[in-house]
Amino acid sequence: MSAISETIVREYFELHGFFVRQQRKYIAPARREEDEVDFFVLNPRAVAGNPLPFVLGSGDLAGVARALVVVKGWHTETFSPAVLAHAPEIFRFVQPAAFKKASNLFGSTGPFTKILVVPALPQDPESRQGSIDLLRGKGIDAVIPFRTMLGDLIEHIQTNRNYQKSDLLQVMRILKNYDFFAPPQMELFKADRPKSAKRSKAED
Repeated sequence: MSAISETIVREYFELHGFFVRQQRKYIAPARREEDEVDFFVLNPRAVAGNPLPFVLGSGDLAGVARALVVVKGWHTETFSPAVLAHAPEIFRFVQPAAFKKASNLFGSTGPFTKILVVPALPQDPESRQGSIDLLRGKGIDAVIPFRTMLGDLIEHIQTNRNYQKSDLLQVMRILKNYDFFAPPQMELFKADRPKSAKRSKAED
């Protein structure tokens, strides 16, 4: 699961013009604190502007110049305060060792945005804010939900292109070509059918 999750993240940042450097392509027998960063990303066309929101959307990426990115592909989990409180390893990438490695790679000029890629934040406003406060308190600057990344990749996939250099994009292209991805706006505004019509069709 970690491999496909990291592939999604890489494709997403590359889609938006970032240079992406993966921390490692092997599985370390014992991950140390300085090994917790998955990607270093650099935006050569970064634009300084307003402060970034904590939950990033694709439109906010132009304001990210350099970032440390950690991927947590726990796709069956919501990052609630309870989950975060029992997973201290999530926050290892904000330790000084990670910054030292990033400075050696990109140079010491300019700050790094510390981004955590998460499956989802709680829907309940109070729990959601609690998760955000806890993450901020640990030194994390921003999060990007997987839903944001996947939705953006699916939207930009063109069915008349052959993505043979990316298995992920090729699979998405095939699924999109056969209409397995329903347009969100159509689903959102789709009117419910009258119960009588549903019953009549079932009887047929």
